[in-house]
Amino acid sequence: MNIFTSIPDLAQVHAPVHLAIGVFDGVHRGHQAVIANAVASAQEHGGEAVLVTFEPHPIQILAPDKAPRTLTSHAHQMRLVAEQGVTQTLVIPFDKAFSRRSGEEFVGLLVNNVAQIISIHVGEDWCFGHQRSGTVDLLEEQGAKHGFHVHAVPHVAWRDETVSSTLVRRAIQDGNLARARDLLGRDFTLSGVVQQGKQLARGFGFPTANIPLGNLQLPPFGVYVSRVTIADQCYGAIVNLGVRPTLDNAGAMPLLEVHLFGFEGDLYELSLEVPLLKHLRAEQRFEDLEALKTQIANDMTTAKAWLASSA
Repeated sequence: MNIFTSIPDLAQVHAPVHLAIGVFDGVHRGHQAVIANAVASAQEHGGEAVLVTFEPHPIQILAPDKAPRTLTSHAHQMRLVAEQGVTQTLVIPFDKAFSRRSGEEFVGLLVNNVAQIISIHVGEDWCFGHQRSGTVDLLEEQGAKHGFHVHAVPHVAWRDETVSSTLVRRAIQDGNLARARDLLGRDFTLSGVVQQGKQLARGFGFPTANIPLGNLQLPPFGVYVSRVTIADQCYGAIVNLGVRPTLDNAGAMPLLEVHLFGFEGDLYELSLEVPLLKHLRAEQRFEDLEALKTQIANDMTTAKAWLASSA
C-alpha cells in the first residue's frame, strides 16, 4: 500500500479517486463499513479507493487532557486498512496549524490536489475542520459545486448498540474480549516492535519477546493465550501483560511479554501483532523467582491445553 503524508502527494494518483475520510482508530466494524463503501464505489465506477486519515489522533492535539488511549498503533492501523482492500492512503500530520483550517478549506485542498474526485465517503455524523465547521451538509454543498458524490455511511449496529471506538475501549478496559471481538469484527490484538529486555525469562527457560505498548488501550493486566503469526507460520503463545511486580518494578511502564511455543530465532526489532484470545489469570506478585517460574510452567500447560481444544 502506498502511504502519502501530504495532500499534494495525491496528485500522484492519476486515476479517478473515491475518498474514505475519517480517523479510523481501531478500524472497527463502523470504520470498515465506510472503507468498504469507498472500495465498492471504486470497483463499480472505476478508479482508486483512497483512505484519508490523520496522525496523531486530532483530540491528542486539540484536547490532550481528554484524549483517550488509542486502539491501534499507526503501523497496525495501516495494516488493517490494507486488509480492507485500500491501496492508497493519505496520512495527514495533524497539528495546531492544520486544525485551524475550516471544513471548506480542507475540501478545497483535496479538490485542488486530486485530478478527479468521484466520491467522498464518511460516517453519517462525521465532522471536520476548525470548530467542526465541516459536516455532511457542507460536503454535499461542495460536491454539487465540484462534481463529486457524497456517501454518508450509516452507523453500524451490533446487538442493538452503535459500534464506536468508545464502546471498543470500554470492552477492552473491562477485559471483555468477546465483546471487543464482536465490535471490531476480529480478535483484539496488541502490537509493537520487539525490544531487548533483561532476559530473565530466558534464564528460566521461557524466552520472551518484549514489546513496549506506548499509549495503547490495554485490558486488565494478567496472563493471556495467543496465536502469533511470523513469516506465515502460526505459533501458539502465552502472553504476560503488566509491570512484573515480582521484580519490584516500581513505576515500570506496562510491557507485553510473549513466549512462542516451538519458536527458535531472533525477533528483535520485528513488529509483532499479538491477539489476546483467552485470559488465564490476573497479574500477581510471587514470593520469589522460583514461585514465579513454577507458575509460568503451569500457565504454559494450561495455555497449550486451551489451544489444543480450540484448534
